[in-house]
Amino acid sequence: MKKNILLLASALLLSTSTASAAEVGGVDLLDTLNSQDQVLQLNGAGVRSKFFMDLYVGSLYTVEQAEQASKVVNGDQVAAIRLNITSGMITSEKMTEAMHDGFNRATDGNTTPIADSIKSFIATFAEPIQEGDQFTLVSIPGKGIISYKNGKELSMTSGETFRKAVLAIWLGNNPTDKGLKKEMLKG
Repeated sequence: MKKNILLLASALLLSTSTASAAEVGGVDLLDTLNSQDQVLQLNGAGVRSKFFMDLYVGSLYTVEQAEQASKVVNGDQVAAIRLNITSGMITSEKMTEAMHDGFNRATDGNTTPIADSIKSFIATFAEPIQEGDQFTLVSIPGKGIISYKNGKELSMTSGETFRKAVLAIWLGNNPTDKGLKKEMLKG
């Protein structure tokens, strides 16, 4: 019941349609999200697995369908990555560790220029995380990333280099999960 209420609150805040576009990994995904006065459509989605365990469903929402990661990472249109937590094994500590690893991969180990932004952004995952939680990371070119948890805005982290690094965690040349990247870019 709590999971459904949280998803409904998120849907009301960030979506223009409650119609489900697809079901991936047991999660019903919305056709569209409304963010920054833009309608974002589901581009693609997949399951993030590690050691044969499904951890979350990652979905990409874009203004225009994109099959090339560079169009999303380096483009000038709003996009969003949504993470629906599907495992009770995900904790705040594990998510924080995974994000640090993701930033290292996304920046080829050179996180120093965006270290303050990373520290601020990582605070998004400080509160306890449980199965059913939903994180939405809205990428605004030229500005940064707005982070939501269960439909509630948590933070705005500024910086174009930082924004691109966040997207590169999932869509970069060395993504956290190559299979998930491919599914997000199905277009």
